[in-house]
Amino acid sequence: MHKLKARLVALACLAVLPMAEAHHSFAMFDLGKTVTVEGTVKSFQYTNPHIWLVVTVEDAHTRQAVDWAIEGGSPNNLTRAGWNRTLIKAGDKAAVTVHPLRSGAPGGSLMGVQVGKLKLGT
Repeated sequence: MHKLKARLVALACLAVLPMAEAHHSFAMFDLGKTVTVEGTVKSFQYTNPHIWLVVTVEDAHTRQAVDWAIEGGSPNNLTRAGWNRTLIKAGDKAAVTVHPLRSGAPGGSLMGVQVGKLKLGT
């Protein structure tokens, strides 16, 4: 009976593994490219499972304001790296470095951000 329970637990873990792997996929980001955008923080969400930073950036070609949606790490890991929920505020000027979205849409995976003299990495 004990071996049967162990096998069932192992099977359940294997069944869940693809879902966990898909959740943590970086396939949507171009990890071979790095882009830095400068703009004004529209919002900063320090929530699980990942933080989100929205920065309004002026498009170089159209001169229109474009919102970049940037996904960061988990608050748990970022807190250990010195981040907190009040570190970045709406209205702050920021330079954000990301791995951009493969689709070309304005967004990416957060690599680092500079707000004033404060430089933060992930």
